[in-house]
Amino acid sequence: MRYLIFLILALALGAGAWWLSRPEPVEVVLHTVERGLVRATVSNTRVGTVEACRRARMSPSAAGQVAQLPVREGDSVAAGTVLMEIWNEDLKARLQQIDAEILAAGSRVDEACTRAAGAGREADRLKKMSRQRLVSEDAVDVAETRAESARAGCDAARAAVAVSTASRQVVAEQIERTRLRAPFPGVVAELNAKLGEFITPSPTGIPTLPAVDLIDMSCLYVSAPIDEVDAPQLRTGMTACVSLDAFDDKRCGAFVRRIAPYVLDREKQARTVEVEVEFRAPEDIVGLLPGYSADIEVLLDERPDVVRIPTEAVIKDKYVLVLENGVLEQREFARGLANWEFTEARSGVAAGERIVLSVGRDGVKDGVPAVEDDGIDD
Repeated sequence: MRYLIFLILALALGAGAWWLSRPEPVEVVLHTVERGLVRATVSNTRVGTVEACRRARMSPSAAGQVAQLPVREGDSVAAGTVLMEIWNEDLKARLQQIDAEILAAGSRVDEACTRAAGAGREADRLKKMSRQRLVSEDAVDVAETRAESARAGCDAARAAVAVSTASRQVVAEQIERTRLRAPFPGVVAELNAKLGEFITPSPTGIPTLPAVDLIDMSCLYVSAPIDEVDAPQLRTGMTACVSLDAFDDKRCGAFVRRIAPYVLDREKQARTVEVEVEFRAPEDIVGLLPGYSADIEVLLDERPDVVRIPTEAVIKDKYVLVLENGVLEQREFARGLANWEFTEARSGVAAGERIVLSVGRDGVKDGVPAVEDDGIDD
């Protein structure tokens, strides 16, 4: 009986010692595995920029004083609208002079051609009389020569009109060179000239501020660099989402319109490929301005109803920690599509199971006791 009491006391002391020395369970944040959508995407490595599909930074081709500036910054203009005109009164005067010369040359045409028609009729009349032996052949020759000379004078007068008309076209083109016209419908984004100022064209190879900056706001796209490793997966026409720092919403009605056929190799930076993503729906460009910073996310593939786990819970691309009977168990799973938010689990994990999100906490590892942290929402 005494031995039995000693044995019970020894077991009790051992159990107490184990209880006092047992490791404290770690607190972990758990997540219930569910089914849902998983997308495989590619994102830009550095911030992108919103650009206009058509943008014209224009300056006049001739130097001169700004005589007309009928638009202001922010104005919407139609294609062909005069945006600026350099002083050209001398050319306009020359154009009026040529118009007068053309009018006078036209009168000379009428005179010369009327004389030629009369000389031709006289030559024909004398030919008939010659056949009746009423006039000599010498008189007929003289009449025909006069008719040919008159016709030549008519042709020369018409040629003079053509020369004057060509000269008029040259001067008209010179006048047009003094005007800046909108090549497409757009918005005047910037004016770098004032009425009465003298402006000159940009010297060759030296960039200067444009006199007028015109932007077509009906078509916008985002240009962003994609890492060279991800670029081979991209194709034009792929669906893409655009996120902008200036807006809270993500705009997913865009598509890849261009992939640069070369790799940018810049010192101290990763090698990238420039990718352009264009907005498809008109409502997606409402409120956007060229120059906004933007990020793109190109959709490679998607699966709508699969077992998915938060990517932050994945360890070494193939493990998760599952809480089983108060103890953490590291479990391997078959990885499918993945992005920054979710990873597809093809096998190894089932919907409804509870996995650990806080895998980076101290002491969280396979085989240790654990309890759920009630202080943090799942």
